[in-house]
Amino acid sequence: MVKAIRVHEPGGPEKMLFEDVELADPGPGEARVRHTAIGLNYIDVYHRTGLYPQSAPYGVGMEGAAVVEALGDGVSHIAVGDRVAYAAPPPGSYSEARVMDASKLVKVPDGIDDETAAAMMLKGMTVEYLVHRTYECKAGETVLFHAAAGGVGQIAGQWLKALGVRAIGTAGGPEKVKLALEHGYDEVIDYNAEDFREKLMELTGGKGVPVVYDSVGAATCEGSLNCLQPRGLYVTFGNASGPIENFAPATLAAKGSLYMTRPTLMTYTATRADLELSAGRVMEMVSSGKVKIEINQRYALADAPQAHRDLEARKTTGQTVLLP
Repeated sequence: MVKAIRVHEPGGPEKMLFEDVELADPGPGEARVRHTAIGLNYIDVYHRTGLYPQSAPYGVGMEGAAVVEALGDGVSHIAVGDRVAYAAPPPGSYSEARVMDASKLVKVPDGIDDETAAAMMLKGMTVEYLVHRTYECKAGETVLFHAAAGGVGQIAGQWLKALGVRAIGTAGGPEKVKLALEHGYDEVIDYNAEDFREKLMELTGGKGVPVVYDSVGAATCEGSLNCLQPRGLYVTFGNASGPIENFAPATLAAKGSLYMTRPTLMTYTATRADLELSAGRVMEMVSSGKVKIEINQRYALADAPQAHRDLEARKTTGQTVLLP
């Protein structure tokens, strides 16, 4: 038996229960891993609340660093005792140990510690696919990235700076603006103090940007579309303020033949080749020092409900880990 967070019905943080669960032996293609650190991400909230429905009872958590304890038949790319990390479905990383698909595990280099590995995978690979594959950002371009002081936003600012891209971010309040500026952004707009669309257009001489990255959702959708150049790309990859609803595709035509996409990390890492590409780029950026993973909050695994309360109240910055 191991301890794990389980949800028996969707709802608030109090619906996450710290329970005993039984682990089976790994089957063909599977691995049993014991977590050393677990990453906290906003998608965990979506699973807990039922915005992304799961069959109850279910686990929570998509990311972790671990040590391999046992392997099923047919697994050759990792060995018992290896340090590994992952960011992959199904949810269940909020646990002391778990059995999972071994093809989702990648080895962690010696120069990256367990907490960093647990905190960098989902957010780091999200940034990788966003800036390299959803839209290939090029040196000299200007882009807009919302929630610049958040976990994904901080990694994105550093990554974009390394690529030579002018990154304009948004954040709420002077402290978060300062934090984003410290993480690679050239300019950061305080959306509590000014209209981000008006300021963006001022900063770009009225031209707008070719791409907007938006994990906020409903609250920023319309303004984001109005920041784009003709035939620009709106990348909506999260719903922190609530999902975008009742959207008319004709809006894209009226605003300049725009493109809109709703990507997910799981699609961009669906094959082993894509996973290795994405994880490899993240590990290279972190190992080189171009991207620093700053862990600003740590909670015991049993305190996951409080971690969710703080995350939803926007009390957290940078990366957060749960410790078994």
